[in-house]
Amino acid sequence: MDAIDRLNKAFFAQDFMDELPYAELLDKYKEIARNYARMENAVAVLSDLRMNASYLYYGNFTRMLGIDKCGDEDRVSSIWEKEIFRLIHPDDLAGKHLQELYFFHFIKCLPKGKRSDYYLTSKLRMKGGTNNYIPVLHRMFYISIPSNGTLWLALCLYSPLLFDIPAKCMIVNSANGQLMELDRQESTKILSGREKQVLNFVDKGLTSKEIAEALSISINTVSRHRQEILGKLRVKNSIEACRIAKELKLI
Repeated sequence: MDAIDRLNKAFFAQDFMDELPYAELLDKYKEIARNYARMENAVAVLSDLRMNASYLYYGNFTRMLGIDKCGDEDRVSSIWEKEIFRLIHPDDLAGKHLQELYFFHFIKCLPKGKRSDYYLTSKLRMKGGTNNYIPVLHRMFYISIPSNGTLWLALCLYSPLLFDIPAKCMIVNSANGQLMELDRQESTKILSGREKQVLNFVDKGLTSKEIAEALSISINTVSRHRQEILGKLRVKNSIEACRIAKELKLI
């Protein structure tokens, strides 16, 4: 299962509340996305994870990408903007999806009140109108449902990379300016140190009893760690947990 499949599974398994005025709220965020495209001349993509649909807005930067849609709005029946993806260098596209998977789990492990403080930023190469690759800044923001913290909307922005950033991909805390390099940072807290130990043993084929003996803890404690791991990684079994943990470089 690749990163897109894992993201789809995680997105659509969330608890979306039926009683919210989604149409009214969506119009508000569509206008925000449209204004980002206007003010920054960016390509703005607002993805509705509840309805599996996206809204694309095109600033003047689209001319550099060979797209003649400045000022337009497109609606596509998918949260994956394939028209944009086809322009991204294949190596960067694969990395982008994995980074977004990592960022999703990072956000889900934060307190609900802190989730809006963070966004993902990365450097991409995108094919221009003359078929040459140009450096692009990609930013991604999640918008959650306030009452339960469900991640409802994702806003992606594509604009020219005007100046270099310290790393290929970073998580930014916009409230205090803290930067965390995604490939190296160890503070995601997706899994605790003990949970990583348990999952490493699971990956090697050890039973709960053998893990308990190796770590000098009770079987009940091992079972609790295993349930916590499944919950944090949003998976149903240990095989999936090991796979996604390896993709996220947790083990």
